[in-house]
Amino acid sequence: MEILNAVTALSALAQEHRLEVFRLLVQAGKEGVSAGKIGEQLEIPLSTLSFHLKELKQAELIQCQREGRTLFYSAQYESMNNLLAYLTENCCQGQADDCEVPSACISEGNK
Repeated sequence: MEILNAVTALSALAQEHRLEVFRLLVQAGKEGVSAGKIGEQLEIPLSTLSFHLKELKQAELIQCQREGRTLFYSAQYESMNNLLAYLTENCCQGQADDCEVPSACISEGNK
């Protein structure tokens, strides 16, 4: 991951509603959640929600799929894992075993 991609992703997550949306989608799994359900669950008006979804999508943290007239959003786990790996790749001077970093956060190339 390049630094500009990491900055874009972190910037997108650095807002309360967007972080809540992203966490909800991560918990929901690959099936995703409809925009209406996201708004309902998080009590975010749809007009406001669409702005936040656009920001997360531009940061490549979520994806959207249309089924009929309904839009379903889901987390892009690969992007999330790449961001976590980028943030932890040099943890403890490359000696990840010395850190308390969960192994899921360390990319295969850095073990």
